[in-house]
Amino acid sequence: MELYETFQAVKLASRKLAMLDVNLINEILVAVADAAIDGKNAILEANLRDLYRMDISDPKYDRLKLTSSRIDDIASDIRNVSKLSSPLGNILYEDVRPNGLVLKKVSVPFGVIGIIYEARPNVSFDVFSLCFKSGNACILKGGSDAYDSNKAIVDVIHEVLDRFGVDRNIVQLLPPDREATAELLHANEFVDLIIPRGSSNLINYVRKESTVPVIETGAGICHTYFDLAGDVKIGAGIVNNAKTRRVSVCNALDCLLIHSDRLNDLPEICSMLSDSNVIIYADKSSYDALNGFYPQELLQHATQESFGTEFLDYKMSIKTVSSIDEAINHIFKYSSKHSECIVTEDNRAADYFKRAVDAACVYVNAPTSFTDGAQFGLGAEIGISTQKLHARGPMGLREITTYKWLIEGNGQIRK
Repeated sequence: MELYETFQAVKLASRKLAMLDVNLINEILVAVADAAIDGKNAILEANLRDLYRMDISDPKYDRLKLTSSRIDDIASDIRNVSKLSSPLGNILYEDVRPNGLVLKKVSVPFGVIGIIYEARPNVSFDVFSLCFKSGNACILKGGSDAYDSNKAIVDVIHEVLDRFGVDRNIVQLLPPDREATAELLHANEFVDLIIPRGSSNLINYVRKESTVPVIETGAGICHTYFDLAGDVKIGAGIVNNAKTRRVSVCNALDCLLIHSDRLNDLPEICSMLSDSNVIIYADKSSYDALNGFYPQELLQHATQESFGTEFLDYKMSIKTVSSIDEAINHIFKYSSKHSECIVTEDNRAADYFKRAVDAACVYVNAPTSFTDGAQFGLGAEIGISTQKLHARGPMGLREITTYKWLIEGNGQIRK
């Protein structure tokens, strides 16, 4: 194993990290945030080299791009993480047994977390801050398309760790080649958890190949259902925000479901989308409703492939349904169980939708764009889990800890 020494060094560093004082951890996080601002020019120069190699029309281009304001936001998120309560050492359960044994279930770090991600260099800062605060060492495996950016970011973090005398191996960036991914997925001796962030292809590959436990995150095929009792003004704002706020992220809207009795309102619901040149793939009924009201060059007939697609672009499909049950059945068939929304003024419909839809995040009269760790008050996120074991939805500090049992006695023996 070519990376054996790297994995071994990270594992050893994780043992030291678990013993660091929380005040020192917070001080270092603030220093990393400051260093991100101070090192902004070097990070942006590295990012430009990555951007130069990518086609500007690639949907991943916006994910890859860093700007001065985005780095400011990243630094702000790191400072927010430093202000959060430590997730470690919390007593989750406590009991005194009849024989006098004292049992405590206490939150602890996983140890070493491996993150595999694509063109999202901000993930390098986010992952470090959350892992560091939760006592986890991290191994970063970014894609080749963002390697220069990730390297510049990790260099900034390492400089701060060196200044504070903390082992820099608590965060390591692997080479961008596929061989490094394969080695990480089988580093059972050193890695406690793998979290993939990216396309469904990446997540499926990691799930199938990894012998290290995996938490699936990232892929988002998100729907919004405009109900028979939906408010047009609210719906138009929700659809526009969910689709156009940032198209390259996993919480962006992919498919609008509309009740057939509200088709006359569809032109108003979609009115703001044309300002962003959103291409709509509409089924026959919704196409007829939009024809003549939505720019012809942006309106296309839907095909079977239009549904169940994560567009990550200024594209969206529309499906007409005759009932809330038909909408829920469509979601059941095509959803990635990430984030789903209903627009309705009918409380019974809202309650029914919340109970029936199987997703990590279910919204009523609010866009799926809110599925985000910072928006949920978690400081930042390490990913959006779409599975059901251990963690679901935005994964913040508590979601990247596990627990152990502490048992104290005074000489009891078991018969």
